[in-house]
Amino acid sequence: MSTAQASLELSFTAPMPGLEASGGFVLRGIDGAPGLYAMESANPRIRMFLAESTVYVPGYAPTIPRRTLDDLGLDRAELATTLVVVNPSPEKTTVNLAAPIVLNPETGRCTQLLLDSKEYPLRAELSA
Repeated sequence: MSTAQASLELSFTAPMPGLEASGGFVLRGIDGAPGLYAMESANPRIRMFLAESTVYVPGYAPTIPRRTLDDLGLDRAELATTLVVVNPSPEKTTVNLAAPIVLNPETGRCTQLLLDSKEYPLRAELSA
């Protein structure tokens, strides 16, 4: 995904768990932080931070099922952008590797995968 892109309207293939009543998400780049985004919804007011895995979690490459790629309108996994939810706290910042958001950066169509949390932790510490 181009970090120069100011914002992208998102269209989830299914609601994110826990956010079923939310809609109308927009992904906005964070100035000065390539690969870091704010995902926002106006109603209800929600703001989450997402990070491109290729930038912030090198080597993280979960398998994207063929059906997911088809749902997103992608021919190959290499065309998808994998985003992880960032959980900032005063002690440490973690990312959720068990539930990445897979995005078609051309259309804004996306889905959240639910992976095996034994292989991928819910709270992996983000290194500086």
